[in-house]
Amino acid sequence: MKYSKRLFFEGGSGKTLLLRLGKWAKSLFIVFLSIVVIGLLIPQSFVIPVENAVKGNWDDETFWYYPWGQSIVHKGVDIFANEGTNVISATEGIVVSVDKTGKGGNIIYVLGSKWRLHYYAHLQIATTHLGAFVHSGEVIGKVGNTGNAITTPPHLHYSLQTLVPYPWRWDSDVMGWKKMFYLNPISYLNASLNRS
Repeated sequence: MKYSKRLFFEGGSGKTLLLRLGKWAKSLFIVFLSIVVIGLLIPQSFVIPVENAVKGNWDDETFWYYPWGQSIVHKGVDIFANEGTNVISATEGIVVSVDKTGKGGNIIYVLGSKWRLHYYAHLQIATTHLGAFVHSGEVIGKVGNTGNAITTPPHLHYSLQTLVPYPWRWDSDVMGWKKMFYLNPISYLNASLNRS
């Protein structure tokens, strides 16, 4: 096989097939870039993801707390509530995962605006399904203590991740480079309380 700058492909029969990917690749890149930009421009609505939770249900100092067991640092916030309390979607989005994992127990990922993944873990039960479009404030599960939270009081572990890295967030903390992908959900929780 031989390749050139113009992306020629020479097959076994000796015939040459010219692949004109220039215009196609440029069009694909423009479509991809447009999708990314549109996703970033959609405003994010945000509500506290545990029904009737107040500031006393979480600790403002736990995001990126070190040491934090097998996770090394705490990449989210734990919102404590009675077992079976409704977990609600913090934003509008598409459910991209409903699963059971060792650490997170029963989990849900919702892809929201700005290409952000909202992660809900330790659920007693998930009440939504893969591919569902959920609205901000819609019930998606129940607070529990599944996964590695089996020995703790019931709570929702909530984290906010971005698929588009924020390189200015990288710092010298333990695993600080991962802060490019993890946003501090506590600032969103507190801002939501201030709007109420």
